[in-house]
Amino acid sequence: MKIERGQVRAPDIGRVWLNSAPLSLRQLRGRAVLIDFWDYTCVNCIRTLPYVQAWHERYAEKGLTVIGVHTPEFTFAQYESNLERGAREFGLTYPIVIDSNYELWQAFANRAWPAKYLIDKEGYVRFAHLGEGAYGETEAAIQELLREINPAVALPAIMEPLRPEDEPGAVCYQPSPELYLGHRRGRIGNEGGFQEDRTGDYAFTGQPEDNVFYATGRWASTAEYLESAAASPLKPTSGLSEPPDENKITLKYSAAAVNLVMASRQASSCEVLIRQDGKPLSSSQATPDVEFRNEHGASESLLVVSKPRMYRLVDNRDFGDHVLELSTKAPGLALYAFTFTGCVSSPVPVGKR
Repeated sequence: MKIERGQVRAPDIGRVWLNSAPLSLRQLRGRAVLIDFWDYTCVNCIRTLPYVQAWHERYAEKGLTVIGVHTPEFTFAQYESNLERGAREFGLTYPIVIDSNYELWQAFANRAWPAKYLIDKEGYVRFAHLGEGAYGETEAAIQELLREINPAVALPAIMEPLRPEDEPGAVCYQPSPELYLGHRRGRIGNEGGFQEDRTGDYAFTGQPEDNVFYATGRWASTAEYLESAAASPLKPTSGLSEPPDENKITLKYSAAAVNLVMASRQASSCEVLIRQDGKPLSSSQATPDVEFRNEHGASESLLVVSKPRMYRLVDNRDFGDHVLELSTKAPGLALYAFTFTGCVSSPVPVGKR
């Protein structure tokens, strides 16, 4: 979205920085500035980061300063060490300002992750875009501001899409909505709902429904996450005659791929088994986060959760309806939010929509 020149003055920024000494918009006057609000656990942000990094590399010497504003969604993402690791793993080399108290988020009246704001050489906001996409439009707006600084500047052609699902002809279907597991925003399908702010036993039998998750076993419910607890005998009211030997989450979803923000709240890592539609994942469905092993002659697909971050659970490459089961015997596995991807690089076969 273009904004009329000279109408909206950008607020100033900056206290704690990564990859840079503290910056201010006043000292950057005369340059174009791209502000990118992001969170290192947000799948939509993660998908835009290669473009933001590429723009930094293409245009820093031609008058553009890219500034990532990291406004965390979850408490653990406030910690500098976690953000530093995330920025390093994503290969980000542009300046990043830490906005853990949402000061810049509020100053920009921002309302989404990711969000991009382009500021011209005089310090006015000239372009804004919320969410993924519009990469060519955003880069064209960058070039327009750079030409205002130097009409003779030599600029490259607008980049081609960096992913197949961003190319013309790719199709985006409506996936399941983001699903939180903390009781403040979460949607649980178990009878009786969350046992808020305490550890309790959960049971589920029957067929899962859309847009909720189901817990089995012993879980601690907090406002922000659901945490696996050590096994203990189930109460008679649970409906089960004996306790399960593992804690499980069941989810029915519609998407091409599924992600989950997770952390291990114990000193050691947590192992999570993954099954889809009653079977371990195939190699074609696995993501780089998934491992395989043979246990007692049977194949298993699993993840090892250690660092707090977004984990890629499954990538089916095609849009479809599936039932996902995650199970663990380890206490201390914290589950925050599922996200789903609906874009595929080519139309989905009939019957998979």
